[in-house]
Amino acid sequence: MSNTSMQQLVSLCKRRGFVFPGSEIYGGLANTYDMGPLGVLLLRNITNHWWRTFITKRTDMFGLDTSILMSPRVWEASGHTESFTDVLIDCKECRTRTRADHLIEDFFEANNITLDKIVDGLSPEELGKIIQEKKIPCKSCKKFNWTEPRRFNLLFETSMGILEGGKNTVYLRGEIAQGMFVNFKNVLDTMRPKLPFGIAQSGKAFRNEITLGNFIFRNVEFNLAEFEYFFNPNETKWEELYIYWQNEMESWITSIGVSKDNLSWREHTENERAHYSKMTKDLDYTFAFGKKEMFGLAYRTDFDLKNHMEKSGTDLRYVDPNTGEKVLPHVLEPTFGMNRVLLALLTEAYTEEQDRVVLKLHKDIAPYKVAVFPLVKNKPELVAKAKDLFNSIVDKGISADWDDRGNIGKRYYSQDEIGTPYCITVDYQTLEDNTVTIRDRDTMEQKRISVPDIFNQLL
Repeated sequence: MSNTSMQQLVSLCKRRGFVFPGSEIYGGLANTYDMGPLGVLLLRNITNHWWRTFITKRTDMFGLDTSILMSPRVWEASGHTESFTDVLIDCKECRTRTRADHLIEDFFEANNITLDKIVDGLSPEELGKIIQEKKIPCKSCKKFNWTEPRRFNLLFETSMGILEGGKNTVYLRGEIAQGMFVNFKNVLDTMRPKLPFGIAQSGKAFRNEITLGNFIFRNVEFNLAEFEYFFNPNETKWEELYIYWQNEMESWITSIGVSKDNLSWREHTENERAHYSKMTKDLDYTFAFGKKEMFGLAYRTDFDLKNHMEKSGTDLRYVDPNTGEKVLPHVLEPTFGMNRVLLALLTEAYTEEQDRVVLKLHKDIAPYKVAVFPLVKNKPELVAKAKDLFNSIVDKGISADWDDRGNIGKRYYSQDEIGTPYCITVDYQTLEDNTVTIRDRDTMEQKRISVPDIFNQLL
């Protein structure tokens, strides 16, 4: 487990421009955060790396970017309007509303009591019984005076239409999967794929839920990346495919800097599993606030395609090009919480050494790959040379930072703190032999390198 604390991460993110509180100048909006200049670069690099790994480098994946707003009939067919719920409970004294399962879990953890069952997925009555038996108080006012637990739907409602009387209720998507299911036939007709194959996308999802307040771990608006991998259950054993995607998911996250020691798979209980799943496992990560879900892998069988075919009247069966057999594919769904990946990578990378803080981010995902400095800023010839080098690096599509403030040592440490792998200093020798000093973030070693060789180092 990393020794990094949430306080350290939150402070760094605000101070250095990774993450800002949402609507901060107006007092904020609970459970919302904005990605700052460095945060958006880091998140984009993570997402791009995911896309290259699972879509670009594969011939069996097809990407989409589907609409956040969809017909309400989509959510009816998928079961979300009926089953996409949390059990909430209200304090009658201070009117604090909280998730009943989180209230129980936090109480047991705070009092070092071992839970003998997974509470996620229990009925309102079962959760209420535990709260009553243990006399669990409100975390805000410390009093014990609760309403009965009851279910609340997590879909955000909004409306479409110009005239008030003509508005229709629609929903912000609670997951990004349904856009891929409703476009299944379009992909079949246009791309002519052969089973097995996947449809992938990344984007925003929204859930009107009560969160635990663990920074960007669980928010009402968040970034997902996932794909639906379709296969013929008569030809492919889902158990073997499940193990394959488990390994691929774990391999990807460790390849960009997460330690395998901080990862563990946990299978959902029957009560805990979503209504559409025959098997779900979470890939948990040991965050500073405990072991929590980062990824999920669900075997959704043919639930979604079958329901959309029945409710829409559109034939969504796949026709085997060799036999002419019609089959409704089954699907495995790897889901990647990208905000949680970002938080995990910051947790792994944050390091306090004797006289510096350094983010040891993988060089492929760091916000800036390189920073360029003139040795001093009052020598026009040095500044001009450094600017030319900086511009040539940027022109190559390499994310770079320019810094001419203060002394070189402070500039190095400033770049260390935001995770920049390399710093290049243009000095007087550069003017003589066209070499520069390049410094490694992690080792702090410096070496001379010719300007033409810089791109071999960075690319």
